[in-house]
Amino acid sequence: MEDYIIWFENLGMSDVERVGGKNASLGEMISNLANAGVSVPGGFATTAHAYREFLAKDGLRDRIDEALDALDINDVNELARVGADIRQWVLEQPFPADLEKHLEQSFIKLQDGNRNLAVAVRSSATAEDLPDASFAGQQETFLNVVGFEQVKKSVKEVFASLFNDRAISYRVHHGFDHKLVALSAGIQKMVRSETAASGVMFTLDTESGFRDVVFVTASYGLGETVVQGAVNPDEFYVHKPTLEDGRPAVLRRNLGSKAIKMVYSADKDSDHFVDTVKVEQDDRNRFCISDAEVTELAKQAMIIEKHYDRPMDIEWAKDGDDGRIYIVQARPETVKSRAAANVMERYLLKEQGKVIVEGRSIGHKIGSGAVRVVDSIKDMDKVQPGDVLVTDMTDPDWEPVMKRAAAIVTDRGGRTCHAAIIARELGIPAVVGCGDATEVLKDGQEVTVSCAEGDTGLIYEGSLDFELRENTVESMPAIPFKIMMNVGNPDRAFDFQALPNEGVGLARLEFIINRMIGVHPKALLNYDSLPRDIRQTVEKRFSGYASPVDFYVDKLVEGISTLAAAFHPKKVIVRLSDFKSNEYANLIGGTLYEPDEENPMLGFRGASRYISDTFRDCFELECRALKKVRDEMGFTNVEIMVPFVRTVGEASQVVDLLAENGLKRGDNDLRLIMMCELPANALLADQFLEHFDGFSIGSNDLTQLTLGLDRDSGIIAHLFDERNDAVKALLSNAIQACKRADKYIGICGQGPSDHPDLAKWLMDEGIDTVSLNPDSVLDTWFFLADESID
Repeated sequence: MEDYIIWFENLGMSDVERVGGKNASLGEMISNLANAGVSVPGGFATTAHAYREFLAKDGLRDRIDEALDALDINDVNELARVGADIRQWVLEQPFPADLEKHLEQSFIKLQDGNRNLAVAVRSSATAEDLPDASFAGQQETFLNVVGFEQVKKSVKEVFASLFNDRAISYRVHHGFDHKLVALSAGIQKMVRSETAASGVMFTLDTESGFRDVVFVTASYGLGETVVQGAVNPDEFYVHKPTLEDGRPAVLRRNLGSKAIKMVYSADKDSDHFVDTVKVEQDDRNRFCISDAEVTELAKQAMIIEKHYDRPMDIEWAKDGDDGRIYIVQARPETVKSRAAANVMERYLLKEQGKVIVEGRSIGHKIGSGAVRVVDSIKDMDKVQPGDVLVTDMTDPDWEPVMKRAAAIVTDRGGRTCHAAIIARELGIPAVVGCGDATEVLKDGQEVTVSCAEGDTGLIYEGSLDFELRENTVESMPAIPFKIMMNVGNPDRAFDFQALPNEGVGLARLEFIINRMIGVHPKALLNYDSLPRDIRQTVEKRFSGYASPVDFYVDKLVEGISTLAAAFHPKKVIVRLSDFKSNEYANLIGGTLYEPDEENPMLGFRGASRYISDTFRDCFELECRALKKVRDEMGFTNVEIMVPFVRTVGEASQVVDLLAENGLKRGDNDLRLIMMCELPANALLADQFLEHFDGFSIGSNDLTQLTLGLDRDSGIIAHLFDERNDAVKALLSNAIQACKRADKYIGICGQGPSDHPDLAKWLMDEGIDTVSLNPDSVLDTWFFLADESID
């Protein structure tokens, strides 16, 4: 029988040539990882020998080879015609008698008396899922297959799918000989995820290649909607080292729209085994799996990754009947794990533009061109080299035309959808899950597609100027102090950690509040008494979270812990919120609670706000989040920075208030840093340092307050210069005070990023660290190295 059928438990990775990559991997996991906690549904595979014998019958192989040898795959119409002809030949070909006999006997054994057993029939090519090729979605999968006649039909459809247009094109482009690729069909017990959830996970971050996280996507129903990109799924990041320590390890949660789900077909006589139905709004507004289930998935993913000793791309499903999580496929990740780690590519927009569409960014590149809105695969000839392909969603049939595009934009899909996978492989920017791109963007319209600005991908009107900067970090020269980074956006943390750095010198809490929360904390604390229109807006924001206040705290935890995990174990100095009253007023509900100040820059901000009776309850939410990140999740590399401390008395009060909220200086290695940004801070540095473990100089505010100018005023903007002698005198005073007290001294203002000569002066003054904007790290590093040599 093993010439034709092999059960999964008798397979391993040495059997790729016999049953293809997917089926060999399923066997490998069942044989080696079941006792380690990885659950894989049982089944069996047809062999490559069975496939070749099937094609050899009646000269079918020769006919196929002749047709493919004469084919020009760049002629899309000819490719479609030849592919359709070959697939029809395969479907019309009867099975060899021995294959059909053993297939039926094995299926009856798998049924084990249950004649209604549903199975998945999956393809597994002998050249696929290798470390250097993804073959993403190249061949077919059939779900909820019941009865031997349907199994037989599905296996033949799987065999025919080796000659899909996309599969033919892909093999030619990647140098695989058609004659050397064989197909195996895996017949596997179905996981009843139609009444639960399923998805895809990677054992690295798919955008940056960061290896310390597991990235999980999840949606309701059968998993094909996630694989195909038909839904925008929930997304989660789990930190591997934290999980290994037995601590809460879910870093990020993004609630997907999950508008549809795939379920078993209600029509037993239909040729379609599955149906796609809408998801109820209440279900869309909650995460489809719990943190505990996300954690369980990550544990199984890490076991699989350790066994294979490489990053993995894994499909999973939760059974609605028994509540268990199962692994249904595992393959090597083939894009980010092969990227050159020593070359830093940075795409930078050089112009501002009008944003007309937003979605999830894939990759970090920028592309521009004419929009081509394509509604159907039949119209893909419209796309010319350099165009921006805009469509509802892609599937593997679209690959021949995706290669031509300068960028890809889709209405639907998440970071693990087909369009995302292929865009990464092709190295082109893609923005997925936009919702309305096909309606807003017009055919022929010139646009710029930017994935270089974080988690959100932006489509700008017009063709904007941009540049690519490349630096190598193979041999970074030594410099006499540490360069840290100013990182506010957790979306970019996994990217920025790859730059040479000594940690984060400034993580702005207000960036997290503005981008990830968007609601005034008072509005969340007083949700029940909000005006109806504001309450409805706020309600949409905290979907998926237990309460408005939990939403605020949990989102702060997510942002802070993402930064902490990305740079762990290096220091991440988190600055407490430093919104001015006008900036707080811009948040949802903010105008209900903020004073109207003539000059907010010099008003209700920083330490004064924290210790006030009107804001203290909001400040306590920040403390709760920081305490959870440090004490529960274990990120003691997080340090706390207090901004805009006007008097020594305020310094004492804030330190006491932090201690009251479980953040006592010195406990659990907690260091408290003070922003040195007022002339009073530098002049009375010795007194302020009695309450803190060091200073981080904010050169922006220090400069404007020293020179008596408003940095936002264009009339006097030319006078703003951190290198002014008065400013440098204060800088020197602060640095020397910290040196005398043997305490930390760094700078996190804009000055060193804009002026490498100021960074050189600070280096000569003996500063411990200079915290730079990420886009200036490499250039400043090389400048300082050259200066120190001179």
